[in-house]
Amino acid sequence: MKPMTLRALILGWTLLGRAWGADVPQVFTVEAQPLAAQVRRLLEATSALGVALSPADREALTEAIRGTPAKVAERVQAILDPKCLYVVHVNPEMRVKVSAGPAPAELDEGGWRVFLVKVLNEAGTTSSLRAVSPNARRLHESPPEEVADRWLDLEMFDKPPMTPTLSGLGLEYRLLQLYSRDAGKRDARLSFNVGQGTQDLGFRNDVDRLFECRPATPVTLEVLDEHGKPTVGSFLVRDAQGRVYPAQSKRLAPDFSFHPQVYRAHGEKIPLPPGNYSFQFMRGPESIAKTEWVSVDREPLTVRFQAQRWIDPSRWGWWSGDHHIHAAGCAHYTKPSEGVHAPDMFRHCVGEDLKIGANLTWGPCFDYQKQFFTGKDDKVSQYPYLLRYDVEVSGFGSHQSGHLCLLRLKDQMPPGGDSKNHWPTLCLNTLRWAKKQGAVVGPAHSGWGLQVETSELPNLVVPPFDGIGANEYIVDVTHTVPGPDGKLVPAVDFISTVDTPYVWELNIWYHTLNCGFRTRISGETDFPCIYGERVGLGRSYVHLDGPLDYDAWCEGVRAGRNYVGDGRSHLLDFRVNTTEVGRGASEVALETPGKVAVTARVAARLPEEPDTSIRGRKYSDQPYWHIERARVGRGREVPVEVLVNGRPVAKRNILADGSIHDVAFEVAIDQSSWVALRILPSSHTNPIWVTVAGKPVRASRASADWCLQGVERCWQNKERFIAPAEMADAKAAYAHARETYQRLKAESFAD
Repeated sequence: MKPMTLRALILGWTLLGRAWGADVPQVFTVEAQPLAAQVRRLLEATSALGVALSPADREALTEAIRGTPAKVAERVQAILDPKCLYVVHVNPEMRVKVSAGPAPAELDEGGWRVFLVKVLNEAGTTSSLRAVSPNARRLHESPPEEVADRWLDLEMFDKPPMTPTLSGLGLEYRLLQLYSRDAGKRDARLSFNVGQGTQDLGFRNDVDRLFECRPATPVTLEVLDEHGKPTVGSFLVRDAQGRVYPAQSKRLAPDFSFHPQVYRAHGEKIPLPPGNYSFQFMRGPESIAKTEWVSVDREPLTVRFQAQRWIDPSRWGWWSGDHHIHAAGCAHYTKPSEGVHAPDMFRHCVGEDLKIGANLTWGPCFDYQKQFFTGKDDKVSQYPYLLRYDVEVSGFGSHQSGHLCLLRLKDQMPPGGDSKNHWPTLCLNTLRWAKKQGAVVGPAHSGWGLQVETSELPNLVVPPFDGIGANEYIVDVTHTVPGPDGKLVPAVDFISTVDTPYVWELNIWYHTLNCGFRTRISGETDFPCIYGERVGLGRSYVHLDGPLDYDAWCEGVRAGRNYVGDGRSHLLDFRVNTTEVGRGASEVALETPGKVAVTARVAARLPEEPDTSIRGRKYSDQPYWHIERARVGRGREVPVEVLVNGRPVAKRNILADGSIHDVAFEVAIDQSSWVALRILPSSHTNPIWVTVAGKPVRASRASADWCLQGVERCWQNKERFIAPAEMADAKAAYAHARETYQRLKAESFAD
């Protein structure tokens, strides 16, 4: 480097006095584009941690990083520097020194706070920035007299969207998390380093600060359902600055760090420092969210919350359930023993008023979680909330051809082993084993691998069949297998919906229905994998004649005595003539073509004002199913559609104000067909079949051809995952599917 260039670089580091009384080093020789990217990550991280900057600061930062490149660094520092608790300087020789920043040194008793740390990186190092303190609390440490002085815990937040190491940029901001065990004034010494030997001479990498640790006040919650009985509710608690409590960054189960909300039962407490807090309280999508401001001082207080419903389908025997939640795993857990155990998941289900929770053991957690399987309702269940461990074939066995939800299992392990390492690699062989014991089965997250560019539904674009959704389903739906009594039953009972883009998951279902197969649908969330926001974002509402029972609920899914959706709209008591969906064969017989009466009770609820953030998204962006996507214009109406063989043939708009509307249609049936109702994409019924002159449904030659092409595409992508011992079975299964669709194509009506 030329001498003048080095001198110019050094002169770029300038000390500018600030009105808050602290000199904060400034740097202006920072390229605008990478600094802007770092600021965006910072904004995303603070939001995810529940400590988002104020709207004014976020707007100012957004404007700053879009401004003149020469001014980006100056404007970013002017906004963020006052919020820094520490300033770290890494000199060209990799020596680190630290000084106090202008942010107030305030902590909360028993809680975590998140602070900015400004880093001036002259060395351009990409090492990790570490923070240590002799006051940091260590468990099981002696001698006892030293533990009293270790009242602090600390951690740099370096998880996504933040990077695990420094970027090498001359200026960046990092996040420091501090926890106080105590209340009152506490002194702490913090030091920072970027690796062994980087501490500055003269101990300038240490700085002492006196913290004011605000005492927490216990806030006792009275949590009541709509009848005034004690229950569990969801609470989103924020202070006047919008910060989330309890602090998200260090939550332990049953609270999750990826949730802003917590779930609390009647009589439980939330400790809060004195201040004003908004409490948003709700119990799932069938309730009305309420927000109440609570003023907390130093005296304990009790706050009462009672749920208010806009609808209760269980009053009429429609019981909600999510057939796909998880005992652990995915984006939020990395160890098999971490995550959602039964008591934790049960609390979440009750807090979301989800009556049935299928806690599916899977992949990396299978060999740990298998100990909790009983084939019965878990002991945490309390009627009418039932939780049971079942299995998702995911991360092992036949999962490459499509994950499978196996419900109502009596035995969780195929013969020949005691782990996840010996399962069949052909889905059909897994289904044979499960159906033999009377399980209710179907592919998970059906749309994966079936992605298409069009939004037309149904459409004739053949997808790649290269994912882990309802891929081998295109083959398995053509097969029957022995049930518990040896009689042949369909190999697949349902396909999963609501947790993948609706065009992708419904298209394959519509086509197979058009071919005459009678697979049903069920709603799932795949918590916390596809959706981590809460359980029950995808639901099935199953109609039962008697008390709620897990086995009977699963049987209702198998029989199609249910509708699916996001819980924000409901399609109750769907009938064609006098035949109710899911009853008996769910079939209406006509001797000749004619008209049928389609009736239902329908309810939906939209807020007065449209949510433009959802309405403007592509259907392939989350949330995939949401009542907001069905809103007509800017009003509160949504369309109820009657489908015949996948095509809308009648429609009526209803007001989505929470009221129940009786809807009635007269529909012409020219050939044997399936009929269903939907509010797309919020809710969808299972079909009722209308047969004409006793003939089976053969609605579309194009659908049969689509399915035939799908078999070929699926084999091209899945053959390599089949174990040699099962290759003969696989070839026979696919050959059977080809022959079946060729026959159905010849029997079907031309489009």
